[in-house]
Amino acid sequence: MAQILIHAQFNWLEQGRHMDFDDTPQEASFRAQARAWIAANAPEDLLQELSEAETTAEPGSDGAGILRASQRWQKRKADCGWACLSWPVEFGGRGATPIERVIWDQEEAPYSALSWLFRVGHHICGPTLMAYASDDQKRRLLPPIASGEDVWCQLFSEPAGGSDLAGLRTRARRDDDEWIVDGQKVWTTGAHISNYGLLLARTDPTVPKHAGLTMFFLDMRSPGVEVRPIKDASANFEFNEVYFSGVRVPDAQRLGAVGDGWNVSLATLMNERFSISARLRTGVPEFFAFAIEAILADGTRAIDDRSVRSKLATWAARANGLKYTVYRSVSALSHGERPGPENAIGKLVAASTSQEIAMFALALQGPMGAKILHDCSAADKLAEILFESAGKRIAGGTDEIMRNIIAERVLGLPPDIRVDKHVPFDSIPKRGHARDRALLVAP
Repeated sequence: MAQILIHAQFNWLEQGRHMDFDDTPQEASFRAQARAWIAANAPEDLLQELSEAETTAEPGSDGAGILRASQRWQKRKADCGWACLSWPVEFGGRGATPIERVIWDQEEAPYSALSWLFRVGHHICGPTLMAYASDDQKRRLLPPIASGEDVWCQLFSEPAGGSDLAGLRTRARRDDDEWIVDGQKVWTTGAHISNYGLLLARTDPTVPKHAGLTMFFLDMRSPGVEVRPIKDASANFEFNEVYFSGVRVPDAQRLGAVGDGWNVSLATLMNERFSISARLRTGVPEFFAFAIEAILADGTRAIDDRSVRSKLATWAARANGLKYTVYRSVSALSHGERPGPENAIGKLVAASTSQEIAMFALALQGPMGAKILHDCSAADKLAEILFESAGKRIAGGTDEIMRNIIAERVLGLPPDIRVDKHVPFDSIPKRGHARDRALLVAP
């Protein structure tokens, strides 16, 4: 009986994922329209092409085959008005409402792998450009992002910064109408295939660290930009190190005022956390399928174990709560508001839950867990989640950063004591090579 109840609950959750509330007549009409277009243009051939490109890609390759398949689907959507739905029409979108974008994402879900390479441009860089770029830049830059012609990356994290984005050391020095950039970024998703990138750099080291930052965008093919791929735990090359050696960026490519980069980056980060929490797999449906198929050491199915069912029920309830937290952000967007700190909740809980579920599935199998998890047909996705979950607890801000945001901005608790808060950046003691220190105080 308990197994039947869990199965019923899971089916309810799956149905809720597609339609949490009854569609209004307008929303039902839009859903039918989207579903009909996808059915008529379903990119099964492109999914096959994508799969073959991923299988045959050499380590360290530029992923050209994967990019070609993804761009063909994105271009097909853009030509018919189904790309970046909530963007204005003049920028390559459809002018759709946030809830219509959610409906589209639900209907397109079986083919979402073909849009994966564009997520940074569509959900992070594009909205930042829309808020801070000039009208001419928006008209020139946004349509190629929507159509997949241009791929963008986000140049934020640095080796010496850890979780402290405001502690970055990449320096931008003014030279008339240009800025000269020197420094290093790391864990930059998609930099090896990107045409452009958002760059947060330090333009004034003599003021407190949050006040001396400025945001730019730059051409990734600019002289002095070097991209080095990083192989992750699953043997993929999604991340990169990016080095800047005397890179010249026109002042016209500055986003926001000089020294106001932290405020600009907040909009970028909130959109990033919303994007991560909205799309991050918790692993609940994957674990349910795994528990039905997996056989424990005593010969029984995992789903027949009371402790397994208890954990599954807890995770199912948590996943449902995450779903409604995402809808709070959707509601804010629908009123023209900036995504708020509730995205920190979704990102924190989703990332940790996915790792918890994947590790539990591994532990259920004992010493042979890794092999059995790999061989179990129902656990292919769980194996992917196992590898990606650790990184997701860092992307967009570590768990510790998320907890601070929740404590201070959601719960209203006193902030942590920050002894460097009002100290000029070049007066903060720094560890590391003397060359790094010299770079920060260079004239």
